[in-house]
Amino acid sequence: MSNYDLNCIRLPEGVEQEVLQSLINLESSGGGFDKKTGKIKIQFEPHHFEKRTGVKIQNKVDVQSKEWEAFNKAFQINPNAAMESTSIGLVQIMGFHWKRLGFNSVGEMWDFFKISEQNQVLGLVKFIETDQSLLKAFINKDWHNIARLYNGANYVELAKKLGKEPYNVLLEKQYKKLKGVK
Repeated sequence: MSNYDLNCIRLPEGVEQEVLQSLINLESSGGGFDKKTGKIKIQFEPHHFEKRTGVKIQNKVDVQSKEWEAFNKAFQINPNAAMESTSIGLVQIMGFHWKRLGFNSVGEMWDFFKISEQNQVLGLVKFIETDQSLLKAFINKDWHNIARLYNGANYVELAKKLGKEPYNVLLEKQYKKLKGVK
């Protein structure tokens, strides 16, 4: 069960609630906190950490306990770099976006996101509003550009590598499901 209400959030003008909900449903399987531990969901990105510190840390992207294990190792080396190198919460926004979202530090962003899924959705709205190309893609339901701008230019190649459907296809399917379109 979700712990947020899109009806209580001012969406950017022209953005349909179902478009936003489609992205939320795909990220973190629709939940911002791990049901087993209550901790905020994370995905530690070792390549971002290495870029910031020069230190390599292995990551087993399979379960939250392994994500936290890798994150905690990184945090012991460099707390800010660890938080900046990790996507967090319901909408999996990378910590290095803390300035863009208007926070004074990456730790402040984490603290805000750890409070509630509602705060995590507020972070997503700010993330969309601070990128005019992304905002335009959300307004126009431009699934390719939403996927490219949210998950990176290599999202199609990554999907092929993982044997999955590309993010843009999944977004559109999720949207049609929410709209009741076959």
